[in-house]
Amino acid sequence: MVVIEITTFRLADDVDEAAFLEADERVRTGFLYRQPGLVRATTARGGGEGVVVVLWGSGEDADAAATLAESDAANTELMGLVDRPSIERRRYTTLD
Repeated sequence: MVVIEITTFRLADDVDEAAFLEADERVRTGFLYRQPGLVRATTARGGGEGVVVVLWGSGEDADAAATLAESDAANTELMGLVDRPSIERRRYTTLD
């Protein structure tokens, strides 16, 4: 089974989308893709909202990465570009 983590958000006021995309790329390549259990991560935008979809090998892998993200510089930078109250994160476990 795989854990699907879906995070939705809005950009903070006056944040340039190009700056967000550059920060997002640094998080994916410099942090996420170095985490054990990461299967795939992608970011999309639509209707004024963004979504990050991450597939993890297990909930434990997702939990471990979330803990490490708290002290990761690229993640800190990215979080400064989003409207924190708009962030919603959900996890689902595949049934296969």
